[in-house]
Amino acid sequence: MAPSLAAFHSAGHLPRLRPQQVPSHARSCLLLRLLQTTAPPRRRSRRFAAEVATGGADTITGGGGGRGGRARDGGGVDVAAVAAALRDARTADDVEALVKGFLGSGGDKGHLPLQVYTTVIRGLGKEKRLDAAFAVVEHLKRRDGGGGGGVNQFVYNCLLGAVKNCGEFGRIDGVLADMEAQGVAPNIVSLNTLMSIYVQQGKIDDVFRVYADIEDRGLVPTSATYATVMSAYKKAGDPFAAIDFFVKLRERYEKGELVGKTEDWEQEFVKYEKLTVQVCHTSMRQSLVGGQNPVGEVLKVLLAMDEAGVRPDRRDYERLVWACTGEEHYAIAKELYQRILERNAGISLSVCNHLIWLMGKAKKWWAALEIYEDLLDKGPKPNNLSYELIMSHFNILLNAAKKRGTWRWGVRLLNRMEEKGLQPGSKEWNAVLLACSRASEASAAVDIFKKMIDHGLKPDVVSYGALLSALEKGKMYDEALRVWEHMCKVGIKPNLYAYTTLVSIYIGKGNHAMVDAVIQEMLSENIEPTVVTFNAIISACVRNNMGGTAFEWFHRMKMQSIQPNEITYQMLIEALVQDGKPRLAYEMYMRACNQGFELPTKSYDIVMDACKAYGSLIDLTSLGPRPLTKVEPIRIENSHSSFSRINNLPSSTHYFGDTGMYSFYRYKMA
Repeated sequence: MAPSLAAFHSAGHLPRLRPQQVPSHARSCLLLRLLQTTAPPRRRSRRFAAEVATGGADTITGGGGGRGGRARDGGGVDVAAVAAALRDARTADDVEALVKGFLGSGGDKGHLPLQVYTTVIRGLGKEKRLDAAFAVVEHLKRRDGGGGGGVNQFVYNCLLGAVKNCGEFGRIDGVLADMEAQGVAPNIVSLNTLMSIYVQQGKIDDVFRVYADIEDRGLVPTSATYATVMSAYKKAGDPFAAIDFFVKLRERYEKGELVGKTEDWEQEFVKYEKLTVQVCHTSMRQSLVGGQNPVGEVLKVLLAMDEAGVRPDRRDYERLVWACTGEEHYAIAKELYQRILERNAGISLSVCNHLIWLMGKAKKWWAALEIYEDLLDKGPKPNNLSYELIMSHFNILLNAAKKRGTWRWGVRLLNRMEEKGLQPGSKEWNAVLLACSRASEASAAVDIFKKMIDHGLKPDVVSYGALLSALEKGKMYDEALRVWEHMCKVGIKPNLYAYTTLVSIYIGKGNHAMVDAVIQEMLSENIEPTVVTFNAIISACVRNNMGGTAFEWFHRMKMQSIQPNEITYQMLIEALVQDGKPRLAYEMYMRACNQGFELPTKSYDIVMDACKAYGSLIDLTSLGPRPLTKVEPIRIENSHSSFSRINNLPSSTHYFGDTGMYSFYRYKMA
């Protein structure tokens, strides 16, 4: 005797098919249209009652193998009315009592056609009326004296589908055991439904055991069988197994081992390939969200898809691009971008904007510029968001040039912007002016200031301040004062930075009276001098070998309750040593240390060397150990972020040329 169906539900074995027990008409009978189930159950009952009242419900004629249709001459069965009547049934007795009113309208030998019951079971399952569906099956088991003639594979398949729709998977054991007791062996539809239930439960191993049992029983898998297996791989998150399954299935199709029409299988394989892409897409998204090595994991899946000949379409790649949000995802995003371009199917502008944003987040500004260049050359036409994103990236690069003082590189960036139709504004030109100031390039600052005016831009207080600072550092004091006069003449109101530069100019000229006058003017304009102002004054004194004056300004700073910082002490120590006052420099160094400041190694060496040179009787051991030199972390520069490649800006496709699909095969996996 065959093993129990209930035992298979836990052990993974099914009884062998018994063809002699299957009614000959079970696979050929046609079902009527199922009841629509989108409305709540209570409303469904009202709709059914209305259909009964108007005579508009679907019906099945009384013939055992007849087709569904409208009632003719009162000889059809109103399926909607039957279903409405059985919605609240709980036992077989309830069903028997409720269907008596319909026996006069059709049926054979006092029974309703079996198709009516199967349609009702499926409808009840969709309406979550599982108890009523079980009651209908119990009623069918009583038919024909309880000999089993009232139930067959089709009935139990409908019941399994009802259990699946209701999600009450705990009742599967009872259904399988009842099938065994009634001598009904499962067919391919039964096993497909069981596999689908296991997928919903997440019992992936049971899905594969059922699939293996299908082949052992000699049953012919259907397209639904293979689709369910693919769904199991998706649930398990195993893209490589899904790809392998698809490849083997395709090989069987090419050898003619799959039963069915070639045209039908061709359509099915389009669906299978899409399912495989979905499995891989889900896995790659999960890797991007929480993978330990998202770049490597996604690249492995992409490579496996290439080798298997599974080609996602543009939309699949674009959806994956949207999942790239972390800095480390830029390599994946570049690869996906190149694949989209290779398909020559266009690309969404929103995806391009996302890529530009992502490259900026990963500090790959050159790569972002490449994408923007492609938008200009190949389309789609960039919009305002594209413009704002690329402008923000240029501003980041210009700010880096400003901080490093690489003004020549800043000029090249401005030229590059103009080449691409981006109009630099005052903010961008001011960044280059500040870079000239930081590099003490007075003549370059004057030239850039003139070019800024030639481009139709009006200099602001930042522009004038940067030019004043560059001239002051170049000791071009008279030219700086003329710039100041011009600034005031055109109505530009000086700010703290401009006043601080003006103070430094008068310090350099040795006009201390004007320094006091500038300080008083600042106070009259409600601009309070800050530690930055006094640091600029002390720094100017150092550049002009005026150590004594620097110390005086240090005292004035304290009198105005302005606390010195590390830069103050650093410049003051250098000024005192220049003025031949090593002991005072030593005292300032110790005061800074006692206040918790960490002075650079240069200040320590200056004090130590000055005390030794002047023969000062100071216990140098009190200085403590020499501070460690602060070393900036070593950065591995690349072609996208390096500031050293300023001779030639990148040309189109220069940096994306090695990330295409064919060169991708050179990727070395761990």
